[in-house]
Amino acid sequence: MSAPADYPFNEGPGLDLSERYAEARRGPGLRRVRLPYGDPAWLVTRYADARSVLADPLFSRAACVANDEPREAPGQVNRGLLAMDPPDHTRLRRLLAKAFTVQRMERMRPEVRALAERLADDMVAAGQPADLVESFALPLPVTVICRLLGVPEADLPLFRRWSDDAVSSSVSAQEAEASILRFHAYMSDLVAERRERPGDDLMTALIEARDNEDRLSEAELFEQCVGLLIAGHESTATSIPAFLYTLFQHPEQMERLREEPELIPAAVEELLRYVPLRGGALAARWATRDVEVGGTLVREGEPVVVSVGSADRDAERFPDPDTLDFERPANQHMGFGHGVHYCPGSALARLEIQEALRALLLRVPGLRLAGGLVWRSRMSLRGLREMPVGW
Repeated sequence: MSAPADYPFNEGPGLDLSERYAEARRGPGLRRVRLPYGDPAWLVTRYADARSVLADPLFSRAACVANDEPREAPGQVNRGLLAMDPPDHTRLRRLLAKAFTVQRMERMRPEVRALAERLADDMVAAGQPADLVESFALPLPVTVICRLLGVPEADLPLFRRWSDDAVSSSVSAQEAEASILRFHAYMSDLVAERRERPGDDLMTALIEARDNEDRLSEAELFEQCVGLLIAGHESTATSIPAFLYTLFQHPEQMERLREEPELIPAAVEELLRYVPLRGGALAARWATRDVEVGGTLVREGEPVVVSVGSADRDAERFPDPDTLDFERPANQHMGFGHGVHYCPGSALARLEIQEALRALLLRVPGLRLAGGLVWRSRMSLRGLREMPVGW
């Protein structure tokens, strides 16, 4: 067996997808890779193989607890839903599914639209240039998830720093763990307060499921609240400027959305497919017995990592995959994953991104880049840390 290739393939700033993924998709079987930390792994790059692995119960996420997980950052993500298999995963996910149904998210659309429009108007009123990340892309999902959970919006600077440390490869494992512990202590205080004064929010619902129905442990309660707060803003706050940046690179498509805003939902689906936000792959899965994937025999106990960014550019599934096409039929991308770990908040993320693009395109018609971009570095999600814009 040849030496594993260094991974991830994407390097430097920007959102381009490395040509090495296309080479891997054209080659036979899976690629053997080594991430900065942990054991070597098999890399899945093709769409059919990715769906197979992510949906196959023979591949375990819970095995991360007992293994040296292939990963980009020094700390291991071995807590919460992401580190569970059914039936424990199923039990906890059902609690969240009720809170994030498509129907409930659609009922929130007027509130989210009003918030997006207010943030866009406030940005313009404050004058140009403006940092789109700080003035719009971050406050929108943070405000929404804080309202859903019942978390004070004023505490954003605190949990943003802890959240960044948890997913960054630029801090040590000890620093990442310290931030997670601070996050837990903060959430413990909030949970205690909400127990004393229940509210009409998701945290209260999770507390009731813990105290009255015994459907989750105290540790699971904290993990769910911390996980929701991080996941509930991190990916959307990254997607909004990244998708807008992509539209700036496709001015004809951007102008078309201004003229035909009814295309925005389809455009968001295509941007979710087209823009590879992850520098690398999803969290590893371990084979629980020998299983063949894409012509490669993965032995029991070996980890596999899946690149959804590569899978969503697979020409076998998406004709002309490197073209941004808002009319792409049957766009079953994997921007939110696949299988039991499919993102439970996908309906909320879709709503927020749709309303964000709508507000920016319609209320700030002259929106343009107005300065040097600052890209996030050494984070699991690629994107912009600062995005100066004018109009």
